Amino acid sequence: MSEDRSSNGQSSRSWLERLGQALAGEPKCKAELIALLRDAQRRHLLDIDALVMMEGVLQVAEMQVRDIMIPRSQMVVIQNNWTLDEILPAIAESGHSRFPVIGEERDEVVGLMLAKDLLPYFIGDRRDEFNVRDVLRPVVFVPESKRLNVLLKDFRTNRNHMAVVVNEFGGADGLVTIEDVVEQIVGEIEDEHDVEDDDIQIKKLEDNRFIIKALTPIEDFNEYFKSDFSDEEFDTVGGLVMQAFGRLPEREEETVIGEYRVRVVSADSRRIHILEIVELSPEKLEQTQTASS
Repeated sequence: MSEDRSSNGQSSRSWLERLGQALAGEPKCKAELIALLRDAQRRHLLDIDALVMMEGVLQVAEMQVRDIMIPRSQMVVIQNNWTLDEILPAIAESGHSRFPVIGEERDEVVGLMLAKDLLPYFIGDRRDEFNVRDVLRPVVFVPESKRLNVLLKDFRTNRNHMAVVVNEFGGADGLVTIEDVVEQIVGEIEDEHDVEDDDIQIKKLEDNRFIIKALTPIEDFNEYFKSDFSDEEFDTVGGLVMQAFGRLPEREEETVIGEYRVRVVSADSRRIHILEIVELSPEKLEQTQTASS
């Protein structure tokens, strides 16, 4: 056991020493720091997931609530005069656990309702006693200009999970949750209520051109295209593409992986969503390799 701990300690120190050497250039600005981190990833001092999270942390410090908030038109809300029979369909359809409660106007948020607070009314047939005002909880209001790193600290300190975003007149413009902020760092967090618009992972457009989801497992990609990409380091095609770029690519960027030209069709600051795959003929592949050499 002591030998294992010693070995792990040496491995940890070695990793930190190597990373320290990679950063020894003392970056003078954020752009230089990101460049050094990406260089560390290319030299396998960091894996791609760690790099994405580090870049996410740096990005969060510069983003504001308005950049990620759910706009008022897309908020799932409960009116303060609804009955249980009116509230339950909204809960079942959305799958959410917290709901802003509004008054006569949609931008007038009077409190927060938690779905779990409704459970006592189903015990002993107390449905007739229900009144939304009896289960209201205080709601946190934040301005659109609040920085995300400050908001995350407030969420953690006050143990809040949701805040209503207000404009200069005090009206609700949207809402933001702790999950929204964390996703800017670690990427999208899916739960059992998150569904894709289309279950098809690979869609053929032409004889040699395809649209695929970045979350397509490499195993499924290999089976479909009769390829042999390794899935030991990454599980999805998106991970394979990020490895090829050495970073999180932006929309419309292209690269060549094996016998395929890959173009990023859809991506955000957290992950790749949709890719275009073009199977290259031997002639095209040779031209591409010659041009890049």
